Amino acid sequence: MAVELTGPVALNLPTDEVFLTTEEVLAYLQVNLRTVYRLIKAGKIPAVRVGRQWRFRKRDIDNWLNSQRAQSGSALAEAAPARHGRSRVLVVDDEASIRDLLSKTLALAEYDVETASDAATALSRVRTSEYDLLIADLRMPGMDGLTLIRQVKGIRADLPVIIITGYSSETSAIEAVNLGVAGYLRKPFRVPEVLSAAAKALGAPAV
Repeated sequence: MAVELTGPVALNLPTDEVFLTTEEVLAYLQVNLRTVYRLIKAGKIPAVRVGRQWRFRKRDIDNWLNSQRAQSGSALAEAAPARHGRSRVLVVDDEASIRDLLSKTLALAEYDVETASDAATALSRVRTSEYDLLIADLRMPGMDGLTLIRQVKGIRADLPVIIITGYSSETSAIEAVNLGVAGYLRKPFRVPEVLSAAAKALGAPAV
């Protein structure tokens, strides 16, 4: 059944609540309309029906995102689409905004996500924890992404790696490919590209 999600509508909602329009939710979550519609139908994002439109409580969305990041066996995890268990992803980038965006994006796609602000921290976590995918910025202070890949491959040769960079460098791209990376994306990246690369690296259908 088709649901209209856009267009102006007169609101009669509690004034002490912050509500988002569909367009604002798309921008806030950095996903497409199809994904939001799927989450609404699955009951994962609470929505308020106003006429023929939807409005979303911001606190509900924030609470859901926080639950998605949790590493516990929550009800949301149990309700996630079956994919042979939730894949664990480690995101490493020295920019907090990029880490937050990637974490939020991947959590929406039902991944368990951890983040690190530098390559040394990421390497330490790879040594002590099991991950299914590593997403790393190519250029970071101290140890860069290529060095991190070399070190990680020495520990977990089978760990898929996706490189994200804001710099266009054919030499770096070739070296990354030679190191066996599963994906190579340039900033500014689009959310669907990241989700598609993650799904491909893990051998799953693209989101």
